[in-house]
Amino acid sequence: MPSLVLVRHGQSLWNLENRFTGWIDVPLTDTGREEARAAGERLHGRSFDIAYTSTLSRAQETLALIQQVAGIDPPVIRDQALNERHYGDLQGLNKAETAAKYGDEQVLIWRRSYATPPPNGEALKDTAARTLPFFERAILGDIAQGKDVLVVAHGNSNRSIVMRLDDLDEDEVLQLNLGTGVPLVYDLDVDGTVRGKEILE
Repeated sequence: MPSLVLVRHGQSLWNLENRFTGWIDVPLTDTGREEARAAGERLHGRSFDIAYTSTLSRAQETLALIQQVAGIDPPVIRDQALNERHYGDLQGLNKAETAAKYGDEQVLIWRRSYATPPPNGEALKDTAARTLPFFERAILGDIAQGKDVLVVAHGNSNRSIVMRLDDLDEDEVLQLNLGTGVPLVYDLDVDGTVRGKEILE
């Protein structure tokens, strides 16, 4: 039975500074690197046939640290489809200052609505529209061949995948929060049916 492990990257500098990050390429903090190493320790003893990550360095560095600590070296595929949600005009802005400017209610809609994007950015619906076709084609394609797969990506690209795997509706996925550096382990049938799920905290 193949397994799929999803990991959100460790804490980034703009996570720490409470900024909208999106597609801006910011580094991990020291805490984020420790979270990545801890994920590697939790995954020690597992083997992976292939790993996927985004084109953003915070996810790639998290994957590299996981590989180093877990002692794994699968081939790695990097793809923009796994990038974080694009926050458009909000990218780089402090979340509290943005709320002071536009109002808490408006910023909450931009952050948490499934279908309402921030100005010139993506809603979660849009992120899912680019992430899930790649997931179905590439990642589930590997699962169908019985491969064990590791995906190190971002809060919203991974939320899109969890939405699909856990059969969450638009309201349920808005309540889903994925911790940084916390592996989610899915046991799957080769047809992608979920047989088990474990959170390695």
